Amino acid sequence: MPMKSTGIRRRDFLKGVPAAVVGLAGFPTIVRAASLGLNGAVPPSDKIVMAGIGFGMQGPSNMKDFVAQDDVQWVAVCDLDTEHLAQAKKIADDKYGNAACATYHDFRELYARGDLDAVSIAVPDHWHAILSISALRAGLDVFGEKPLTHSLLEGRALCDAVRRYGRVWQTGSWQRSVDNFHRACELVRNGRIGKILRVEVGLPSGHYDFAKTFGQWKIEPPPPELDYDFWIGPAPFVPYCKARVHMNWRWNTDFGGGQLMDWIGHHLDIAHWGLGFDLTGPVEVAGTGEYPTTGIYNSPVRYWVDAKYADGTPIVVAGGYDEIQSGTKWIGEYGWIWVDREEFETQPAHLVNEIIGPNEIRLTKSRNHARNFLDAVRSRGRAIADCEIAHRSASVGHLGVIAIATGHKIKWDPATETIQGDEEATRLLGRAYREPWQLPV
Repeated sequence: MPMKSTGIRRRDFLKGVPAAVVGLAGFPTIVRAASLGLNGAVPPSDKIVMAGIGFGMQGPSNMKDFVAQDDVQWVAVCDLDTEHLAQAKKIADDKYGNAACATYHDFRELYARGDLDAVSIAVPDHWHAILSISALRAGLDVFGEKPLTHSLLEGRALCDAVRRYGRVWQTGSWQRSVDNFHRACELVRNGRIGKILRVEVGLPSGHYDFAKTFGQWKIEPPPPELDYDFWIGPAPFVPYCKARVHMNWRWNTDFGGGQLMDWIGHHLDIAHWGLGFDLTGPVEVAGTGEYPTTGIYNSPVRYWVDAKYADGTPIVVAGGYDEIQSGTKWIGEYGWIWVDREEFETQPAHLVNEIIGPNEIRLTKSRNHARNFLDAVRSRGRAIADCEIAHRSASVGHLGVIAIATGHKIKWDPATETIQGDEEATRLLGRAYREPWQLPV
């Protein structure tokens, strides 16, 4: 049905809001194709108009994945570092052969444009919830990075907002869109190794020097290209030093969660997928960790987390222990299945070539994570790494961090998402924000 004949614009349809309501709200009409310089097989009126926030590490890669899609028009970028901002703008301008990509310093101004359908967010963890919920409130679908949020309470708030505003969410847990992970999970779900007796999830340990700033702890004025106070945002204020920002922020618990939280949305997410635990969580979590003895980084460099689920399934999540292989390993009654980014092995060996029959459990198949999100934007269905799925995966990491920090075994109710009988641990489920920042509703 032609949109014009019904009086409904395509963008209003994607947002799930009647055109009359949009008009009353004062949003501008859809930007004309000519002003964007659109061309190609996909009609300008059918383009998904996107923007991005955060271009330090993962943001540029995500952006390139999206602009490679014929039905995307990337119109704006936003970053608190002017050098990163210029680099991101160049990606779009080079793609389209013009200089039309707009730049923004403040995400709130970006969201107020009125012509966006979706936004890709790749910022430090402590900004995930505020930026994402603000985008949802603005009527945007969101591609957001893992871990879903910086705290467990933020994760629940974000999932509630996705439902409340009727938006599409995709988390950057891209392993769900890779063949070997998909095949491994289908074999486990279809009982090829029988009842699962134990799951081992091996994650990285230590601290990587992503930004080449290890040891640069000297307190000094922020560089002119970075709005450091805005970058700190809702986190507790600490003086600037080079080792605190740009990719190495993740080793400071005010901003990230170390290797445990950096990777929990990958290999633990796959463990849940294979077990059918996407919408639940453990009932007990215990953990130990080893911390740096020098420098400013305060997240564990070696850790071991034991999680037990309601059906008795135990999952070990560990980094820095030789006995736990990198990746995800399900150990069952009749053998085991192990998968990592480069390898896929089974015991017995012939399971690698097993075919899943037409009447067996078939998991959602995606081979392009960006494309899966865009297809969900169009269909208004769920993406393969929906918000609730990402929240449940991240929850195991959050509870592990709390167990390590307190030394307590956490009794967790995955239905109510509450810690039982432990006020100290409960206080660590969230934190207050630095003024004037607040979590949107």
